[in-house]
Amino acid sequence: MSLTIDAPFTAIPVIDLASIGSTNPVVRRALVNEIKRACTDVGFFYVKNHGIPDPVIGRALALMRRFFDLPLVAKLEVENTKTPNFKGYSPVLSGNNDPNGAGDLQEGFEFGYEALDGAGQDEEHGLGANAWPMQLPEFRDAALEYYHRALALGRLLFPLFALALDLPEDFFTDKTKHSAALMRLLHYPPQSGEVDARVIGIGAHTDWECFTILWQEPGIPALQVLNSSKEWIDAPPTEGTLVINLGDELARWTNDVFKSTVHRAINRSGVRRYSIPLFFGTDYDVKLEPIASCVSAERPAKYEVITAGEYIKGRLRATYGH
Repeated sequence: MSLTIDAPFTAIPVIDLASIGSTNPVVRRALVNEIKRACTDVGFFYVKNHGIPDPVIGRALALMRRFFDLPLVAKLEVENTKTPNFKGYSPVLSGNNDPNGAGDLQEGFEFGYEALDGAGQDEEHGLGANAWPMQLPEFRDAALEYYHRALALGRLLFPLFALALDLPEDFFTDKTKHSAALMRLLHYPPQSGEVDARVIGIGAHTDWECFTILWQEPGIPALQVLNSSKEWIDAPPTEGTLVINLGDELARWTNDVFKSTVHRAINRSGVRRYSIPLFFGTDYDVKLEPIASCVSAERPAKYEVITAGEYIKGRLRATYGH
């Protein structure tokens, strides 16, 4: 496939998904071309008309605020170090995404697939059950309602990524039979006064999965994206949009034709900040083998072939130290 010149980007593009369900080939191709440019040039883009209702987002935000306001001892009852599956609560500074940093100034809660009626959880990949706080039963319902809406959006995006790579539209279908999708609810305390430059909201890193669907709290800028000139480009919350950014699985699959771009978050707003990323990956038994059209004599394969599960579990161990 043809490649674009790696010129430094200066802004994050905005893509309208209003036509995502169109069967008109001309309309669909125009949308695919926009996504292709964003994936090869930036690795990040905003989406508007994404289909997730504001009340669903609002309920998730309200309940995650209540969760993070619980006493620390209550949150530690579901701390992610108590099980081998990395799900549950992660305290402030317990993660470190940047090896040169001294910890991420955030606390989070991570969970995976679970039916709203409780009939099924993400057991297929050996990650085990979710760990919900007993003191706040409605937290589970609000979090899962948003999770399933974001999951549905992710499933609509996979065919567009396939078409952008000149692959059959269903290329990812048999590789995403089970939901290898993890969601994190994040709270960033404000940073003010004298701070250690090595301690920020989340240190410079790339995401690990195929792509991330990120909701950012309106009015509180924090996200920054690194361009090829090593300049940090702001990606502030924009009304009515979500941020989509590519991760390492797609970068490995495409031999870096699609960009997994370094980013970070620094909350200098003086107030608390909340965000919700959904990390959407492939099934854990799928091998991350480079797509044939992305490899050539001029562009040899860059990565060893491993399964998605091996890659993700290795990154989790490195980040959380267990």
